[in-house]
Amino acid sequence: MSPFFEDRARHIEIFQGDCIEILAAMRAESVDLIFADPPYFLSNGGITCHAGRMVSVNKGAWDRSQGAEANHEFNRRWLAAAQRVLKPNGSIWVSGTAHVIHSVGFAMQQLGFKLLNDIQWVKPNPPPNLSCRYFTHSTETIIWAAKNKKSRHTFNYALMKQANAGKQMKSVWTIPPPESWEKKFGKHPAQKPVALIERILLASSSEGDLVLDPFMGSGTTLVAALRLRRFAICFEQDGAHLELALSRIVAELVVVQIGTVVLRGENSSKNDQNDLDPRTHSVDRSISRERQAPDWRIPENDSMPGAIPQTKLVHKERNFFFVGNDRREIVFTTSAASLEDAWLRFHASPRSAISILFVIKTETDIYLAQ
Repeated sequence: MSPFFEDRARHIEIFQGDCIEILAAMRAESVDLIFADPPYFLSNGGITCHAGRMVSVNKGAWDRSQGAEANHEFNRRWLAAAQRVLKPNGSIWVSGTAHVIHSVGFAMQQLGFKLLNDIQWVKPNPPPNLSCRYFTHSTETIIWAAKNKKSRHTFNYALMKQANAGKQMKSVWTIPPPESWEKKFGKHPAQKPVALIERILLASSSEGDLVLDPFMGSGTTLVAALRLRRFAICFEQDGAHLELALSRIVAELVVVQIGTVVLRGENSSKNDQNDLDPRTHSVDRSISRERQAPDWRIPENDSMPGAIPQTKLVHKERNFFFVGNDRREIVFTTSAASLEDAWLRFHASPRSAISILFVIKTETDIYLAQ
């Protein structure tokens, strides 16, 4: 298999294709944790409310129902393939609404998974129900299950209790939907917030574990895994979603790399005790070689040395930094297409009364060497 994107230093891989076929090519018992956000089969021609407007619920052909029996058979097939690659003590999280989650739970029981929890993810500001014939949909269910009844699954109980102000964390999580910064590279109709995936990874995996996402979408699992020093492998069929996820993860990787260089300094030692970016807390896994890359497939030969790689522009950004006249510091930052647009954003901000001395413009182009 040839990856769509690969970062060997941080053990991140993205593949394009059908998840069942790719899972079949993987080594058995090679994955520590799976997070899956499969199709909800919601695209039925209905309507919903988004940003105060009436819009279609249709997300694409991949989300169109094929009937209850066919939908359930699909869930059985991909869950069986995922179960095969889970390590004996591995676990899986699957999200969904009422349209699919009951099928997922039943398929898990049929396949011998051990059901651990059903988490209710509460969205504080859900869109209103336009038909006024149902309660407003404000939750999604996430089923957490171990590979089988013999599994001794990972649960970082103390960490979850600490994150919940010293009290046992309950199975009802109130987490806002993705914020604007999570959608700066584009929007995905079923995008999950980074905070939700981070909590899942922190609760049920350890640093250096291999996390798999068979329905990658916008790449939120990749972002969370990188930040928490987990290895990650993800699959996605849709080309547009692949490009969106690629833009997100490449931008995240570049920020990590630049931040590491700046904090360390060019001449500092990686073992410097005064290092501002300690190895135990860095999200840059290329700093530490204490854990080997997960051996989930047979390694492929490297490209021929001296070959000139093709490059692709994956991210372009123009930022403006407003420096105060009295306060000689950056008082306002914005991303804008032009200086005029940046000034308009500044005048509309709470900082508009501050006298500005000068404006700094930076332009960043990130190219992926393929």
